[in-house]
Amino acid sequence: MLAELRTVAANEGADMLRYLIEMAYVEAGDIQSGQRPFSIRRDRDAATGVPLKAAGKIKL
Repeated sequence: MLAELRTVAANEGADMLRYLIEMAYVEAGDIQSGQRPFSIRRDRDAATGVPLKAAGKIKL
């Protein structure tokens, strides 16, 4: 399906869209062949799950 969308985008002159679809196409192929994990979520830094405090009002 991505290959078809890439062709449509190329025919319409949507170069940026074609490029993004191409990248998704390559990544999907890498996942299917086992060269890339399905998700990188497990490789992320544990600190990224820590919620940030909202900034309070600054009193002048």
